[in-house]
Amino acid sequence: MTTPLMTQLNETVNFIKSKINTTANTAIILGSGLGNLSKEIQIDFSIAYSEIPHFPVSTVEGHKGRLILGTLNGKKVWVMEGRFHFYEGYHVEQVVFPIRVLRLLGVQNLLLSNAAGGVNPNFKVGDLMIIKDHISLFTINPLIGKNEEALGTRFPDMSEPYAFVFIEKAKAIAAANQIHLHEGVYVGVTGPTFETKAEYKLIKNVGGDVVGMSTVQETIAAVHCGMKVFAMSVVTDLGIREDNNVITHEEVLAAAHAAEPKLTIIFSALLKEIA
Repeated sequence: MTTPLMTQLNETVNFIKSKINTTANTAIILGSGLGNLSKEIQIDFSIAYSEIPHFPVSTVEGHKGRLILGTLNGKKVWVMEGRFHFYEGYHVEQVVFPIRVLRLLGVQNLLLSNAAGGVNPNFKVGDLMIIKDHISLFTINPLIGKNEEALGTRFPDMSEPYAFVFIEKAKAIAAANQIHLHEGVYVGVTGPTFETKAEYKLIKNVGGDVVGMSTVQETIAAVHCGMKVFAMSVVTDLGIREDNNVITHEEVLAAAHAAEPKLTIIFSALLKEIA
């Protein structure tokens, strides 16, 4: 018997398939202020989220809300211009719904980008950090509830949420292009408030290098359904500072835009190697 979730997923997938004559095995999700990478893509198919059955709609500034299929650096790729967040009022199942749609469309590799707050005192605004691991204890696990056996196992292994092979390739690409990278741990929180000073200290003490309001749930859902994941954060603010710095979303978007050319180089080259 088909479950309500699988019915919705199949309806969405069938709708998208009716609009395309090809697909791709890799997808990129662009976070806050990082949407310009799509300008590098030769677009075959583009559709607003609002036109896709059962898809949520982006409500955050800096998220265009469009699904694209096209060619980047000679490789076919799906691109999501904007993602969905728990803090927007969506259920966690809705947040990860597009991840599952992409998997059913044949996507095996998922590349994620996000804007994140710097917790590691050695980081500065504009730095790039490869996510080598995450802490999900401060957000809602998307697999809570009855397991959807058609997607994955009840207890997925999370010892390698971010594929080591992709991390090593990205580091080599960055070195070849003289791009400085950090590696570290991303701590996922619900938002939408930026963290208090005491919360930043807690996050630092539990081993976090950056903190953000996305990515973790998407990664868990992707790993659950058998995808390999690579993720990178742009450090857009420094919450660990002791002075009276006030963080605004506008400053986050500006910092993400400034770092975007470097992220585009890495994602484009990585896509060419793995797609």
